[in-house]
Amino acid sequence: MKFIIIIIFLTFNQSVMFADELLTYLESAYKNNPVLNAERENYKAIKENINISRSEFLPSVSIAGVQTSAENSNRTNQSGVALADTNNKKTTKSISVDQKIFQGFQGYNSIKKSKLELEQATLKLKNTEQQILLQSAIAFYDLLYKIKNKEFNLANVDLFERQVESDSSRLQKGEITLTDLAQSESSLAGANAKFITAKAELLTAKSNFERIIRLPAPKKIIVDNFINNTTLNFPKDVSVALNFSEKNNPKLLLAKLDYEISKINVNIEKSKFSPSASVNYSQSQNDNFSSTADDTDQETLKATLTIPLFKGGENYSLLKKSKFKKEQVNLILQDIINEIKTDTANSWSNYLSSESVLGATQAQVKAAEIANEGITLEYDSGNTRTTLEVIQSRSLLLEARISNALAKKNFSIFKFELLAVIGELTLENIKKT
Repeated sequence: MKFIIIIIFLTFNQSVMFADELLTYLESAYKNNPVLNAERENYKAIKENINISRSEFLPSVSIAGVQTSAENSNRTNQSGVALADTNNKKTTKSISVDQKIFQGFQGYNSIKKSKLELEQATLKLKNTEQQILLQSAIAFYDLLYKIKNKEFNLANVDLFERQVESDSSRLQKGEITLTDLAQSESSLAGANAKFITAKAELLTAKSNFERIIRLPAPKKIIVDNFINNTTLNFPKDVSVALNFSEKNNPKLLLAKLDYEISKINVNIEKSKFSPSASVNYSQSQNDNFSSTADDTDQETLKATLTIPLFKGGENYSLLKKSKFKKEQVNLILQDIINEIKTDTANSWSNYLSSESVLGATQAQVKAAEIANEGITLEYDSGNTRTTLEVIQSRSLLLEARISNALAKKNFSIFKFELLAVIGELTLENIKKT
């Protein structure tokens, strides 16, 4: 499968150590996230099912020891004459070996099912790893966005505070009206409200970051030092992405395994209608077995053939139930196949569109900065610009900067989502970049 290397600009413009920081946070989540660790323990538990299934083919050996003591007192004969008390003790030691010979291929199908369940657990673990890495990346980029959002709103509050001070001075000189000052004060109040909201959103983002990544959230970003370049392997077009998701998407592979397991469940229920055969060998030693024999050794070899005839319709109902479940799983599989195709196409579309949106918002920021600077200079010089025009230009600049930060966040997240949907979002692949 052909790939092209796309140079991706993770354009949050933070510190030189940005890539290392992101990798550190992803590694922390990979090692310490409780949901992922719980799935690892589940994998270990499922792995033992193979040994449990294999035990059906191995003999069962048991050892037993029994000691009994019986005391008879107040005995009389038929004439009413008293008899002496007796005390009988008996010890039995035995060993028993059971071996199942045939169970209608139930044991064979159980091993096949256990192996598929282990493969299923492996895929579930991989899927959980991808989801945790994706959630970690989302939490990371969301935190960066919320930090930038707070910084933008704080700078906006500062600008409006200085404008209110300037307008108060200009009002005293008669250069503007009271209405102009009221507009500036109203805008300052609105900026403060947005700043309070931004701080609250940042606290939420930090809490989510620490919950997923299991490390303290960074308090600030060192900006304007470096634009980090990271190379990631992406499919060259949507058809290649669809091919990869069909082969590697964990959710789709899990659905296919569910269907295979449902077919084995049908075979297991069918095997319950088959005869079963087993062999038992036992050896026992009895002390004080009777009044005529103090010690007795006994060996027994028993072969058992069981043919099921009727169990009140239970086996038939269980077989029908397994067939219905098989059809249900098959229908779910068909739906998931279509769902993965749609998710892959949407992820590819989101990735391409987010790149275009990022470029558009960067141009929007540049234009808004130029417009705001010009309008502010004209306003400060006493030109024809009104207070309302200054407020509008600053609001547009704030919106442009926030939109640009949001576009950077979305562009970065959509890259990880695309890797997840094609089954390539692993820590090893990220380390290679």
